[in-house]
Amino acid sequence: MKKFENFAANSFNKNWNNLIERETPLYSRDNDIRSEFARDYTRIIHSNAYRRLKHKTQVFFSPENDHVCTRIEHVTHVDSISYTIANYLGLNTELTKAISVSHDLGHSPFGHAGEKVLSDISMRDLRIPFWHEKNGLDFASFIEVLEDADRYKQNLNLTYAVRDGIISHCGEIDENCIKPREEFIDLNSYTHPNQYFPYTWEACVVKISDKISYIGRDIEDAITLGILDDSLDELYEILKFADDSKKINNTIIINYLVSDLCKNSSPEKGLCFSDDAFELMNKIKRFNYLNIYLSDRIKPSIKYFNLVLNEIYDTLKNCFDGKNTLDRIKKLSSISLKLSQSFLGFVYNYYDCGNREELKLKNKVLFDFTSELDFCKCVLYYISGMTDNFAIEVYNEIIGF
Repeated sequence: MKKFENFAANSFNKNWNNLIERETPLYSRDNDIRSEFARDYTRIIHSNAYRRLKHKTQVFFSPENDHVCTRIEHVTHVDSISYTIANYLGLNTELTKAISVSHDLGHSPFGHAGEKVLSDISMRDLRIPFWHEKNGLDFASFIEVLEDADRYKQNLNLTYAVRDGIISHCGEIDENCIKPREEFIDLNSYTHPNQYFPYTWEACVVKISDKISYIGRDIEDAITLGILDDSLDELYEILKFADDSKKINNTIIINYLVSDLCKNSSPEKGLCFSDDAFELMNKIKRFNYLNIYLSDRIKPSIKYFNLVLNEIYDTLKNCFDGKNTLDRIKKLSSISLKLSQSFLGFVYNYYDCGNREELKLKNKVLFDFTSELDFCKCVLYYISGMTDNFAIEVYNEIIGF
C-alpha cells in the first residue's frame, strides 16, 4: 500500500514546476483554498464541453434508454476507478480526478463512429487526421472558454499535468507495465494517438482505468440491448476466472482487474497486471471488438451518423465567402435557425471582431474567416463539440423536418 507515494505529483516531486505550469497565471482570490489540480477539476466540470458529455454516445446510440452508458457516465467511471487505484498506491487523487473528468472533452458526437467521420473530413480538407485526444487538448487549451470572476471569457488554461493526461490517455493499447516518460515535451508535438507515454504516474493510472472502465460496461450495455444473445456462451468461457462465470457482472470484472493491478504494480516494474489478468483483459477486449463494436447491429447507425455529420459540415462549409462569410452564416437561418444561431455564437468567441473588450473576451483569437482553411478548422471544432441530439435536430432542420 502507498508504494508510489514518493513519486506522487505533489510539491516534493522534482518535476513539480513543470506539472503545474499554465500558459498564463490564473486569476486569484484571497480566500481560495484549492490546490492547482483542484482548481483544474472545478474549471472542467463547470465548462460547457463537460456538460455536453451527458448527451454524447459512449458506444451505443440509445437516447431513449436511460440505463445505457453515455460519455459523461464513462468519465465518471474512470474517475472512480482511477481514484481507487491512485489512493491505494499513494498517488495524487486530485490530479487523477481532473484528468479523468477531462480526458474525453474532445470526443465527437456519436462516439468513435462520429470520430471517424470527422477524421475523414479533416483528412480530405485539412490534410490532418481528427482524433479525440488531440481535439481534447485543443478544447482544454484554446477552444473551451469559462467566465472569470469579472465575467470575462478566458480559456480553461489547465495545468500541464492535466493537459498531458488528456492527450496521452489513449486506451487502445496492449502493452503491460506502463511507466511515465521523463521528457517535458511540447504537447502540441503529438502527431498520433499513443505516441508518448504520459508524464505522470497519475496519468498512467487514468490511461489504464479508461480501459478497465469500458470493457465490462460495454458488455453490460450490449446484454441490455440484446446484442450478445448469440455469443453469451463464448463470453462465459472467457470469464471462467470466477467460480460461476454466468453470475459475473461489471463490478466483479472491475474489482478483479483493479485489485490485481494494485497488487502487481511497483515503481520499479511500473503499473502492470499479472499475466492472467492481462490475458483476461485482452480476451475481453477482443471479444468486444468482434461481437459488439463490429456487430451487424451497429452498422446501420454508423451509416446514419455519416450522413448527419457530413450534411452539417457541408452546409456550413458552403457558407464560406471570404469577407462575406459571417453574412452567409446569418442567412443560413432560413434553412436552419438552430445551426445559424449556434454557430454564430461559437465563432464570435474566436475572431478579431473589433469589440472583444466590449464582449468581455480575453480568450485567444484563433481564426481568420477570410481563410477557407481556418474556416474549415472552425467548423470541425464546432461540430466536434455537438451532442448527439443537437446534431440530429440540426440535420432534421436542414433537410426540412
